[in-house]
Amino acid sequence: MNRSEQICSALRSAILERALMPGMKLPEDSLGERFGASRTIVRQALERLAAEGLVELRRNRGAVVATPSLEEARDLFDLRSQIEDLVVSRLIANLSERKLEALKAHLDKEIAAENGPEPVSIRLATEFHILMAQLTESPVLIRYVEDVGYRCGLTLALYSRPHSTDCGIQEHREIIEALSRGDATRARELMRHHLGAVADRALIKAEGEGQTFYLDALEPYVRAVRGND
Repeated sequence: MNRSEQICSALRSAILERALMPGMKLPEDSLGERFGASRTIVRQALERLAAEGLVELRRNRGAVVATPSLEEARDLFDLRSQIEDLVVSRLIANLSERKLEALKAHLDKEIAAENGPEPVSIRLATEFHILMAQLTESPVLIRYVEDVGYRCGLTLALYSRPHSTDCGIQEHREIIEALSRGDATRARELMRHHLGAVADRALIKAEGEGQTFYLDALEPYVRAVRGND
């Protein structure tokens, strides 16, 4: 990844893991100083995140972490279910052992993070679905699953009620098993049930507004990027 992509990835993880809360300001100059990058490069990263729905770019007011509404979330989950139904069909039609191993390796990461912070598990769960789209090798499916998936991930990080991550891990495991058997009907059925369960975990009541400026929480993500220098 180039510098802008590295910063984009770091900020995305920080947002999905709630190190950066909805409504928090993302000043280009401060981010540039922390990441050791120009404002132009930081702006490119923020523009990418805005396209993904994780950041809002406000004219003359700078960028802030997006605050999705529950109404938007319901529409996103409905759309996501339909798109990922297509992902399952496309993936199972051209599933190789290499692709299956990639899914299993990611599941291992989810299992390893099971007893850690819940936002990390949410990020990894989101990335499982994005990996499935990437393995279809369809640019269109990758683009739309990334877009909808990241927005749903932000919604879950903001609204999701506390729950055991074991449910989601088991659902992912069952989807992989259905894919490995070539059972497209069962895999689609499991995916629809899984996404419905994920959507049901959202709270009815929104949390209070997050802090508006607190970039010290970015430090672990900054170190990961600057360590590549």
